[in-house]
Amino acid sequence: MTSEEYVKNFLRRDRKLIMHDSVIRSGRGDVKSDVKLIADFTEYNPLHNGHLHCMREAQKQVPGGIFTAIVPGPLERSGRGVPYIMTRYARGEAASKLGADIVVEGPPMGIMGSGQYSLCLSRMFQALDVDFIPRGYKPLERFKVILERIKEGHAVVPRPYKIVDLDSKEVLLQGKLDEDNYVIVSLSKSLNKIGFNFKDKFIFIKRIEGVSGTRIRDAIANHQFNGVEDMLPDVTVEILKREIALKEAPLHDLRDVDGILQRVNESSSGDIRNLALIDDRTAQAFLEKRPFRNLNDVLNAISRGFSRHHKNRVLSSLEAGIFKEVIHKYIENYPPIIRVLNYKNREVLKEFKKRIPHRRLEICQ
Repeated sequence: MTSEEYVKNFLRRDRKLIMHDSVIRSGRGDVKSDVKLIADFTEYNPLHNGHLHCMREAQKQVPGGIFTAIVPGPLERSGRGVPYIMTRYARGEAASKLGADIVVEGPPMGIMGSGQYSLCLSRMFQALDVDFIPRGYKPLERFKVILERIKEGHAVVPRPYKIVDLDSKEVLLQGKLDEDNYVIVSLSKSLNKIGFNFKDKFIFIKRIEGVSGTRIRDAIANHQFNGVEDMLPDVTVEILKREIALKEAPLHDLRDVDGILQRVNESSSGDIRNLALIDDRTAQAFLEKRPFRNLNDVLNAISRGFSRHHKNRVLSSLEAGIFKEVIHKYIENYPPIIRVLNYKNREVLKEFKKRIPHRRLEICQ
């Protein structure tokens, strides 16, 4: 099977998974264990030394806790709307081998707006009833007061060109945050929205220097690890090389181009307008300019969004073919099932089941 065929297959499979999950409800029971649960949300694209540092520092602060890595997710597209280097199963395997006790499947980030997948993530933390949430941050002097407020359980929210404490109505920062620190603020907003008390739950860990995700991805694309091996754990390199040999990596430059062109060229006006993330201006451009013969022409027809990642997210939506109403139902029910992608051993899995109130679990190994 070629890499292109592999991509088409998992997109087809994951599309069915999302449709299934949008119409079922989660179950909830009692917590039967006192073990603390640490839950980290990270793409691990791929798992590098910065991710490993965050994991180990959190484990030091909560000895004996169950470290749960939430790894997104169906359709294998990132929050930037671009394909992951490896599937969630390979990324989850790396996390498990490097110290995570449990690895669970996270939301399908690529076909949602940033606020939508932040909401899904918050619902996952609520479903797991987490005790601690470790998050890496970039150490900026002006960001300290924001971290302190979030530790106190305040909802800190982004507004146009400022960051506001929703509880006190104070403006904590004028201007914008970089993407990594913005994720923390967005998460506090979403957790507050669903009524989840996150006071004293965040463990903020300063990011380490000397790790470049861009350099790592460029090296992997060329199948050359020289120059970036010092940024990656040996386990990550081994899994990457195995996936490359199987033609199941690197996937981050692969799209279902045929599927995108077919959907944008042949779908009815109503179906195009109902696709997730498609605004009226983009839909009208698709209808007026088709037939499209290549991906660049499709990209040029997509209107500019608030996010610089908007166009790639729209491409992911065209690949997925998921309607807006399905996404809304999916978010409302999320997570209907906790899917365990990997785990340390059966003893840990048994303790995890006792520890979480969510009662629909599925083992994906």
